Amino acid sequence: MPNADLIIFGGGIAGLWTLSEASRLGYRCILLEAFTLGSGQTIASQGIIHGGLKYTLQGMMTGSARRIREMPLIWRKSLAGEQRPDLSQTEIRSPHCYLWRTESLSSRLGMFGAKMGLQVVPQNLTPEHTPELLANCPGSIGVMEEQVISPYSLITNFADSFRNQIYKYDPEQLKFQFDANANITAVQIQTATGEQLTIETAAVLLTAGRGNEVLRNQARRQADSTGSPCMQTRPLHMAMVRGALPAFSGHCVDGAKTRVTITSDTDSKGRTVWQLGGQVAEMGVNMTRRELIPHAARELAACVPGIDLSELEWNTYAVDRAEGTTKSGLRPETPQILKEGNLLTAWPAKLALAPRLAEEICQNLSQMNVPPTAGDQSWTRAFSSLSRPEVAQPPWETAENWVTLNNSQSDAEAA
Repeated sequence: MPNADLIIFGGGIAGLWTLSEASRLGYRCILLEAFTLGSGQTIASQGIIHGGLKYTLQGMMTGSARRIREMPLIWRKSLAGEQRPDLSQTEIRSPHCYLWRTESLSSRLGMFGAKMGLQVVPQNLTPEHTPELLANCPGSIGVMEEQVISPYSLITNFADSFRNQIYKYDPEQLKFQFDANANITAVQIQTATGEQLTIETAAVLLTAGRGNEVLRNQARRQADSTGSPCMQTRPLHMAMVRGALPAFSGHCVDGAKTRVTITSDTDSKGRTVWQLGGQVAEMGVNMTRRELIPHAARELAACVPGIDLSELEWNTYAVDRAEGTTKSGLRPETPQILKEGNLLTAWPAKLALAPRLAEEICQNLSQMNVPPTAGDQSWTRAFSSLSRPEVAQPPWETAENWVTLNNSQSDAEAA
């Protein structure tokens, strides 16, 4: 019977980075994905390796800012291939993010706060170095050395690096086996040929985002030790616009909020696509698609004076950010790990915090007296009968019914 030190469920950034870190430390570690790698939060993320900007807009060094400010350097070394995981095959959309403000007084104060306590501090640009897109914006224009990566490329990089440790499973055929203390002793899944494969394991980790809830039910855990729900979700409704747009990444600050965060990529037909996050996406939760598109267009026009929105096509997508429950119901400031026997359930809180989460998970394994047992890669041969998952497509590749702004406005008025 094949065995593992750790079985990870969920092929997003949390599971993939932990797979790398646990393997580096010598653990026999495999990752199981029910659908496509990165589906859900990771593929829908904007790919910004945050260094704490959005958490210092009020001029305070919050817990979130303290914990995330070291992350850009860790990612930068991996993206350069200087440390494991080697992410040198990951596409870097932009080496930096621009930072600018609106006319309001609160926006000016926010820009001041954004410079407090950061490892990556905004640098003011001279007029000749200001991008043409922001030429009509008020005040100084800053640039932050926060890299922006392609989530699709990132996931593909991990999938290629750990091909013999990442497998697909049918959630309908999944079964957990337990000992008398309710610890998980083995996981049973179906092979590509329809046979049942039982894998003994010392520990199990759930990093499946919203899917953690279903997995916890199957693992006989539905709440935390107090009986309260252990997971909360915070939805986003993102807008996308494609067409004759420049490659661009940046934040427009308005007070203590990022009014809009823009990141760009190129779709399979060579068109530039912008994702619009920040307040646009948070307020969009209470809007229909027909309402959000004209609202996002108005916000974009207000944040980028003079931008030509004609002939562009628009769409939206919804995504839920799954995270560990907080008493306030607000976003947690740190990665969260819930330990129950030899079952760990984890949420990274942010894409950029995946390295910190992986480190803490491996510390938990050590505290649980789970020793690493992989001398070489020969142990992975026992899993050759399992199929491998594909990488999820970016949201703009699967979105349908793109509309122009005029069509969208007509639809909204008709509605």
